[in-house]
Amino acid sequence: MWRALLLTLGLVAASVAQAAPAYLTLIIDDLGQSPARDSRTLALPGPVTLAIMPDTPHAADFARQAHKAGKTVMVHMPMDPATGPFAWRPDLAPAELQNRLQAALRAVPYAAGLNNHEGSRMTSQPEAMALLMGELQQHGMFFVDSRTSAATVAAAKAQAIGLASLSRDVFLDDTRTPEAIAGQLHKAVALARKQGTVVIIGHPYSETLDVLEREMPRLKAQGVEWIPIRQMIGERGNRATEAHGRGGIYR
Repeated sequence: MWRALLLTLGLVAASVAQAAPAYLTLIIDDLGQSPARDSRTLALPGPVTLAIMPDTPHAADFARQAHKAGKTVMVHMPMDPATGPFAWRPDLAPAELQNRLQAALRAVPYAAGLNNHEGSRMTSQPEAMALLMGELQQHGMFFVDSRTSAATVAAAKAQAIGLASLSRDVFLDDTRTPEAIAGQLHKAVALARKQGTVVIIGHPYSETLDVLEREMPRLKAQGVEWIPIRQMIGERGNRATEAHGRGGIYR
C-alpha cells in the first residue's frame, strides 16, 4: 500500500514538474540596416521584439512598419566601444549623454524600451547608467541589459529605482553556424525549463533566421512558450536570476 502511494505521489510530482511554465522572450538586435533582413525578421512567428539601431538608414521607416505590425520596438543604443553620433562614451558630459539619448528616441519612433549595443565599457559606469535609467523612467520605457560584460551595472541601476527591466540570458549567434545557433537555442530551452524564464538575443543573420524559422513553431509542442517582452518583465518582477545576482538582487 505504502509503496503504491509513494509511486503515485512520485508520478504526481513528475507531472507537476513537467507542467511548470517555460517561457522564452526573443530580441533581435542590429535592425534598420537592411530592408531585406528587417522584413524577414518581422515575418518571424510570435512576439519577437525588434531592437533598431538609431544610426541606420532605415531606422525610422522600419520602426513604423514594426509598430504597425504590432511588434514591440526598442532602441538598440550604441555604447562604448561602439562609436558614432549616438554612442554613449564615458568621456561625455551628462548633458551630451542626454542629448544623444533624445536624438536616438527621435530616430526610432514608437520605441517602448532600450537595450545596449556593445557597451562593455559604458555599462560599467555607475553614474552614467543611473542617469540612463532615470531618463528611461521619465519616458515610461523599459530597459534590457544585453550583458556584453560581466562588469555591467546597468541592470542593478534599473532595479535600484524600480525601472521595468530584464537581463539577457543567452546569445544565440556568437558563432554563426546553424549547428551552433541551434545548440544555443536548445540551451535556452533547457534553461527555461530549469528557471522558468529565459531572455534570448540574436541578430538578423541568415543562419539565425533559418534556425528560428524552423524551430520556433516546434517549441509549443515541447511545452515552451514564446511570450511578449512586457509579459516577461512581469514574470521576472525586476528580479535577477541566479546567474546574475543573489536573492533576486543584481550583483
